[in-house]
Amino acid sequence: MAQEALSGIPHYYLYGDQGADVELDFLHMEPIRDRSGPHDWRIRPHTHPDHMQVLLVKSGGGTIRMEEQILPIPVPGILVVPAGIVHQIDFNPGTDGFVVTAALGCLKTAAASDPRLLKAAERPAVYPLEGTGVSIPAVIDTFEWLHREFIWSAPGRRTAIMAQYMRILVVMLRLNVTHDDPGIAAPDRDYDLLVRYRALLEAHFRSERSLVFYANDLAVTQARLNAACKARAGKTASDLLYERIVIEAKRYLVYTESSVAQVAHLTGFDDPAYFNRFFTQRVGVSPGAFRKQALHQEA
Repeated sequence: MAQEALSGIPHYYLYGDQGADVELDFLHMEPIRDRSGPHDWRIRPHTHPDHMQVLLVKSGGGTIRMEEQILPIPVPGILVVPAGIVHQIDFNPGTDGFVVTAALGCLKTAAASDPRLLKAAERPAVYPLEGTGVSIPAVIDTFEWLHREFIWSAPGRRTAIMAQYMRILVVMLRLNVTHDDPGIAAPDRDYDLLVRYRALLEAHFRSERSLVFYANDLAVTQARLNAACKARAGKTASDLLYERIVIEAKRYLVYTESSVAQVAHLTGFDDPAYFNRFFTQRVGVSPGAFRKQALHQEA
């Protein structure tokens, strides 16, 4: 898609949701009809800067455009839309299936045991299920089971959701192995730079807060790095760095018993008071208040 047009492409968490306050380091799932039906079965061009999507199309079909490629949607089929990829979907009316939208943090957690799972999720692709050797009933059952767990509030819900999501990633990996050419052109240089920057953040965000460090390691100027992040994620390089720190802090606050001072240290802050101000400014509540709210919601 032409570079000059990217600035006008909406960036969403879920299609049509403009709210910048959406915080989700997990995943969301819904039937295709729930969002596409009210939009006359057309999902207009947009991107998900911090989330990847995988769709199961059980019936119906249509076309999907990812970057410059327009491809028919196979039925049954799997569509993989990595974070930052501009895409548009025109479904046939009545199309049935599911959409799974996963935060990058959730994806990395699920793929931690096998780096190939992450590579498969980073490859934009349209996969038919017929003739691949993959069990179609098993794939459909996995998506349906994930949807049941997503809408229920049963004990072990989060673990069950992650288990089914990992099964989906395995399906994507096996389809990736059997398809040398998924039919999608390689992303542009801005996308490539954003992906490499995010990988570098994962390795250094606790200790390196200077964009000079990241730009030098990527062999680009700070201005070039910022331009790529704005074009593909709709945010500055600093925004992405600070968001990654906040996500890690939230994880410690929700899933560990570490004190706020300990969380500050674990996320690279020498001064707990500065960490408190940093977190409060970006989240809207103090670390202690965030922890209380999260524990109340889980209760």
